[in-house]
Amino acid sequence: MGKITGFLEIDREDRDYAPVEERVKNYREFVLPLSEKDTRDQAARCMDCGIPYCHNGCPVNNQIPDWNDLVYRGNWEEAARNLLSTNNFPEVTGRVCPAPCEASCTLNIEDTPVSIKTIECAIADRAIESGWIKPEPASIKTGKKVAVVGSGPAGMACAQQLARAGHDVHVFEKHAKAGGLLRYGIPDFKMEKGIVDLRVEQMQGEGVTFHYGAHVGVNVPAEKLLGEYDAVALTGGSEFPRDLPIPGRDLDGIHFAMDFLPQQNRRVSGEPLTGVKDILATGKHVVVIGGGDTGSDCIGTSIRQGALSVTNFEIMPMPPKRENKALTWPDWPYKLRTSSSHEEGAEREFSVLTQKFEGENGKVKAIHCVRADDKIKPIPGSEFTIKADLVLLAMGFVHPVQDGMLKSLGVALDQRGNARANTDDYKTSLPKVFAAGDMRRGQSLVVWAIREGRQCAHAIDKFLMGMTNLPR
Repeated sequence: MGKITGFLEIDREDRDYAPVEERVKNYREFVLPLSEKDTRDQAARCMDCGIPYCHNGCPVNNQIPDWNDLVYRGNWEEAARNLLSTNNFPEVTGRVCPAPCEASCTLNIEDTPVSIKTIECAIADRAIESGWIKPEPASIKTGKKVAVVGSGPAGMACAQQLARAGHDVHVFEKHAKAGGLLRYGIPDFKMEKGIVDLRVEQMQGEGVTFHYGAHVGVNVPAEKLLGEYDAVALTGGSEFPRDLPIPGRDLDGIHFAMDFLPQQNRRVSGEPLTGVKDILATGKHVVVIGGGDTGSDCIGTSIRQGALSVTNFEIMPMPPKRENKALTWPDWPYKLRTSSSHEEGAEREFSVLTQKFEGENGKVKAIHCVRADDKIKPIPGSEFTIKADLVLLAMGFVHPVQDGMLKSLGVALDQRGNARANTDDYKTSLPKVFAAGDMRRGQSLVVWAIREGRQCAHAIDKFLMGMTNLPR
């Protein structure tokens, strides 16, 4: 597992960023990869720790010590083969995954985990550059047809696995292009979309058919899929946003994050904005409500659009800057996390309750707020007002959109409003209908979506054929 004494001899090193003043001028990726020598040195730090706790943190069961050792020894092609055996899209997770594997690394006890995410991305990018990412069509066709609704990471992973098992797979996507949140949610400066295009091309070479502008339950009858396909996988994500129903919510200039972010992604790709009003931060005082990844993406996008100021509100207290390892390791720790977008010039405010939006001529102009205590209760006398020309609500998602497909099919829901299915067989309450990803588990990470998509494909293949060789 790497060099036996590597962790004693080599310090942790990770990728750096292009300077802020340069990167905010465009929407291109700005992470600077390590050199091949430095990447191999970092892989050499992987310990022969006996129990690889990194496996505890990785939802897709990446064989992390194995490909660390292969990179250390310079066997990049075998490292790519190993990595791709567990993760359909490592070039995505190597860019946008928060790396729970690194939190679980034994070396993280001393805050020096192996740079797993960086090594993963280096392997994936080497595979792309070297032409190792090729279609892998099935040698034998089963004659079974499967419909996958939604082309986000769960849907694409599910579709690719089923196609490689020999099934005729059709992906139904309501937008003009495939990718789901990979294409329309994650900004280009975090992940350029050529990566998604590459995988779509590969999957088409494997026999997957993509149907665009096909909104199941709206312009494609959901019942039609039940009649024409042997199995249906619902992987449409969790898109019903959490709202902020306070006075002034109806003012112009208050938008959900996922009304704002996809517009900029479409502008970058040249996809026309039809039938919608432009939402731009240019020349405005922007307030982003919500402190997660989506809020961070709104911050970076607003800064690149030329916002006069960007302020980020979080209702929770500021987390500790450092976790207590004895209490948290190897689990994901609760601690302060500062994203690259935060570093680009946003003001962060914790323990803030938003009470009222104030407007002028129907447009938002200010927000009335109050400080909160540790129990999220208002602190009397701590009220304040902040200027705001654009407010972006990035407070997460409650559950999948239920109107349309889920209601017309009559899929049973769980207590949280998600499509009800377990992780053993991913079956919904309807015969031959399965659900995976955020539509089943609620909003989560890309890496969990990939895992569920793969496991759902395993379940569908077993359902159709009576057995399966697909990995879980």
